[in-house]
Amino acid sequence: MAVIRDVMAAFELFQPTSVADAQKLLEQHGPDVWVLAGGLDSFDWLKDRIKKPKVVVDLSGIGELRGVRTLGNDGGDGIEIGAMTTLTEVVNHPIIKQKYDLLAQAAELVASPQIRNQGTIGGNVSQDTRCWYYRSGWPCYRAGGNICYADAPEGRNREHAILQADRCVAVNPSDSAPALIALDAKFVIRTRKGERVVDAEDYFVGPDIDITRLHILQPGDLLTAIRIPSTWAGAQFYFEKIRDRNVWDFPLMNVASAMVTSGDGSPGDGSARTIDRIRISVNAAAARPLRLKAVEDAVRGKPRNVATGEMAGKLAVQGAVPLQFNTYKIPLMRNLVKRAIVGAGSATEEATWAS
Repeated sequence: MAVIRDVMAAFELFQPTSVADAQKLLEQHGPDVWVLAGGLDSFDWLKDRIKKPKVVVDLSGIGELRGVRTLGNDGGDGIEIGAMTTLTEVVNHPIIKQKYDLLAQAAELVASPQIRNQGTIGGNVSQDTRCWYYRSGWPCYRAGGNICYADAPEGRNREHAILQADRCVAVNPSDSAPALIALDAKFVIRTRKGERVVDAEDYFVGPDIDITRLHILQPGDLLTAIRIPSTWAGAQFYFEKIRDRNVWDFPLMNVASAMVTSGDGSPGDGSARTIDRIRISVNAAAARPLRLKAVEDAVRGKPRNVATGEMAGKLAVQGAVPLQFNTYKIPLMRNLVKRAIVGAGSATEEATWAS
């Protein structure tokens, strides 16, 4: 099916200046509304005329949705990031860099500086999948059809899922999502019934829950903020993103971990430090970012060394089912998880993937 690149279809534009006004518009127009944050995902849909909303609500004029705020006395309870805070602000904010650098690392690897200047943290976690069949308007399962073109015998599926596929094999493309899951972040959502706070890992859904979306937002809902508790402030962080090009590209896969260790020694030797607490998450392996709870349980109390990393990597890929062109994702995920445990400098096996 050819993509029609033409002027955007006409829509009614609203630019509220408060969350309350935005909520009223969302409730008034229901499923006809398209919520516009930074616009980088939205304008792709609108310019290609694949999505043709009747109403667009632009959030850029709502000041209360921007900025980083400390929670509790001197930030002792963590921070809150407005959903419309740009990725550049996240990367450069001194408290985030000092205490929650995992998120800064992830945000800095999103696309290019120009895109980070415009793109928002709320938009990055709420963007749609980049499967080219779906984005080009093919009538696949996710678009309401009855086939997954990427999983068909002639399908091209190099970037697609190896885990938790259910009819649709598209993946979540966010870089900030796994970092927020590793930091045990909470997402604040305004709904018709009031404010709802959910764990970051529960914000995302796979096709077994809802094949038409990657997150839990329903018509009328609005993501307003992301809260990061102080639980993991100053922990040992690891983030790595593998992509075809060093700029712009979405991840072939990424990994994020937050870890607290004790004891003497260093990774890679017989006296390695012991892993006391850990959270680890990967993305672009499935339709939703995956928290690897089984890996966390397996390595807790173990030495932070190569042997533990290798065990974690093998456990992480159990149940993976590759497609015709993405078998490389299994060793890639195995090695990324290993490196997230041990650290890149101590891993003896580099992550490899097919060109």
